This record gives sequence, C-alpha cells and structure tokens, in this order.
Amino acid sequence: MPRAALDRLAARLRTPTLALALALAAAWLYAVASAPNDAVQGPIQKILYVHVPVAFAAYLGFLVTAIGGALYLWRGDEQYDRLGISAAEVGVLFCTLVIVTGPIWARGTWGKWWSWDPRLTVTLLLWFIYLAYLLIRSFTEGSERGARFAAVYGIAGLAAIPLNYFAIDLFGSRAIHPENLQRGSLGEGMGLPFGLGVIAAIAAFFHLLARRLEVEALRQADAAFAAGAAPIRAGSAR
Repeated sequence: MPRAALDRLAARLRTPTLALALALAAAWLYAVASAPNDAVQGPIQKILYVHVPVAFAAYLGFLVTAIGGALYLWRGDEQYDRLGISAAEVGVLFCTLVIVTGPIWARGTWGKWWSWDPRLTVTLLLWFIYLAYLLIRSFTEGSERGARFAAVYGIAGLAAIPLNYFAIDLFGSRAIHPENLQRGSLGEGMGLPFGLGVIAAIAAFFHLLARRLEVEALRQADAAFAAGAAPIRAGSAR
C-alpha cells in the first residue's frame, strides 16, 4: 500500500524542522541570557520565555487535533485520524510543560507553588480534556466508531482554548495571573527572546509532530501486518 500524503510530508519535514528548531533554540538561549532582569520579579521572570511559548505550542497541537478530526469526519481517510492523535499527543506534552513551568514561576512571584487562579485552573482542565482524548484512543484502538467519537471530542475540546486565553478578562479581579501580553507590555530587550521562544516552540512542535506521524504510521503498519493485511512500509516512498 502506498504511503499517505501526510506520511510523505512528515518524512520530508523531519530533518529541516529539527535543524530549524536547534538553530532557533541556540539563538533563543543566547537572547534569554542577554535579556535584562525584570525590575519587579527579578531573574524568575525569564521563565516567561519558556512558559508562554510552550502554551502557544500546546494550543497549536490541540488546534491541529481538531483539524485532523474534522478532516477525518469529512473524508473518512485514516491519515487524518493519525494526524489528530499525533497532534494531541504532542499538544499534551507541551501542555504538561505549561503546567510544570507555571508553578515554578508562581513560587518565585506569589510565594506558593499553586493557586486556584482561573487561568491555572482552566489550563489544568485543558490538559485533562486532551489527556482524556488520548485515553479514549487507547481504549478504542482500531475501532472506526471510536475514532469518529474521538474526532468529535477533539473538536469540542477546542472550546477550552479561548476560555483559557481569556480567563483573566472573564474573571477580572479574581484572577491573580498576569494580564495577556499586549503591544509594548514587554520591557526593552525582552521582545526578542520572547519572539524567538515562540518561533522555536512552534518549530519544535512541527518536528515532534512529524516524528509522531512516522511512529503512528509504523504502528498501524505493524497492526496491519499482524492482521494479515498488506503493510504500509514507512520507508519505501519519498
């Protein structure tokens, strides 16, 4: 069976996305080291250059999950189902980094590791939503009905992203999280490391997504071979 278009694209993107992510990471590390310390928070503020970029990468992962699910429901093509589950797994990885870096920043600024701040709470909810998506997929592996249900669930879960982003505006004074970044809200010398962090996180996302798609194609090829079907040879076509 010939390789799907997404599998061929993933193979082509593997090397350039890795090179781009490594180059951007090196430039980002230099920019972070050179960036000035925040006048109020001190050096702990530099975790901003990790915390927010990985949050954007998590959002991107869940958006691609929804797109993959929508395309699968529309076209019924398994490659889009593989896209959805692969993007969800990478998105959960980045969302985990958000949850890990958030308490570190909170400990340095608020004096405690965790507070049930609206954004922290909704971020945890977002993580659980897509962790549940992965559990659904693991329990319904090989089931077309399960794949279609997961696709709908992945699309519905997307509603938590704007809730997460605008939680501060929605809850007002009850939120102790910093406000969303706006033009001019970063101090002098802080924009470059932040921008590089966002681009590096997105490049890392696409590299990991490409590798995860390759793994998923190999996994399904092995399952097809075990079932006696013609396997998809992951390295046969370019």
